[in-house]
Amino acid sequence: MYKDILLTVDLTEESSWKKALPVAVETCQCAGATLHVLSVVPDFGMTKVAQFFPKGHEDQTLDEARKELVKLCAEGIPDGVPVKPIVVYGTIYKRIIEVAESIGADLIVIAAHRPALKDYLLGPNAARVVRHSDCSVLVVRD
Repeated sequence: MYKDILLTVDLTEESSWKKALPVAVETCQCAGATLHVLSVVPDFGMTKVAQFFPKGHEDQTLDEARKELVKLCAEGIPDGVPVKPIVVYGTIYKRIIEVAESIGADLIVIAAHRPALKDYLLGPNAARVVRHSDCSVLVVRD
């Protein structure tokens, strides 16, 4: 059924993986799928803001995020489940969709909190991924 499952996590927010990680692992085990675990380091969206950070800040941030993601995968994913950690930089929902397309994901697993009023007006990343993804999306409520 599924060959490649993409789990999205926010390394700064435990609620993004606490319930979603076990669901993704169980789905991978049942389907014999590979689990791709993605963390997106958000950009600041403005080149004016970027000038205040030291040179090499992006590379250093990505390296630190990779280390954290590898640790999370080692601690939370049992042996026998093929796993590929991925860290990218950019606009969160856009990068999730791009990575899903590039790996040929059959399913995206993403956590979502109970929406606040501002989320109804602006639309959170999970809602954007659901609307714009070409593959199925499993939203796990925290």
